[in-house]
Amino acid sequence: MSLSPKQIESIAHLARLELKPEEIPVYADSLSRIFGLVGELDRAQTAQVEPMAHPLEQVQRLRADEATSPNQRELYQRNAPQVEGGLYLVPKVIE
Repeated sequence: MSLSPKQIESIAHLARLELKPEEIPVYADSLSRIFGLVGELDRAQTAQVEPMAHPLEQVQRLRADEATSPNQRELYQRNAPQVEGGLYLVPKVIE
């Protein structure tokens, strides 16, 4: 796909870029090649390709779910302005 200088100026305006007249052919060539590559990728047959999160067969190593510090709820709630039933009470902020 070949872009015209007018299209490059329009794209530059939308991107809030100020291009010098001598830069327009360079951008036209670069963007045309990018659009060409996107067109090639669009034509690739991917119907039988299964989506994957990672190209290698790896499993995430997870640590054991264990508490690492003691429960200090009562200590923290003694400093809170308002507590009820083990919960912190805060002012309503919905307008």
